Amino acid sequence: MVNLLTGPKGSGKTQQMIELANKAAKESDGHVFFIKKSHRDTYSLSFDIRAICMDDYDAIDNIDAYLGFIYGMTSADHDIKAIYIDAILKHAHISIDDIPEFVEKLKKISKECDLDFYVSISAAKEDLKLTNTDDCAYLN
Repeated sequence: MVNLLTGPKGSGKTQQMIELANKAAKESDGHVFFIKKSHRDTYSLSFDIRAICMDDYDAIDNIDAYLGFIYGMTSADHDIKAIYIDAILKHAHISIDDIPEFVEKLKKISKECDLDFYVSISAAKEDLKLTNTDDCAYLN
């Protein structure tokens, strides 16, 4: 399943994502990954969570490369149960216009690999009206 956390910049989405990931790491029987733009706030994540900072991967500069990166992660580790993607609009030149395609691809990967995605987006739900949110959940 793809879980979406929306809201304006500065509304606490990152902290909520960190709390959700830390809880999942304690309760999950698999691996939890947390993808973020920079190394900032990485210390807040549980030691059991694999933190990935996209600043370390300059070559990933578009949506296709980003999705390929996620496919690479899932093919290398079949025990991933959850991937948290914080502030997706700051990654790989992904814009709000890319979100419908991005969510569709995440739904496909989620089903194929039996894992959940949690994605925070600095936007209002109304800004995602072109996104098919069937099989998605909005987090509060």
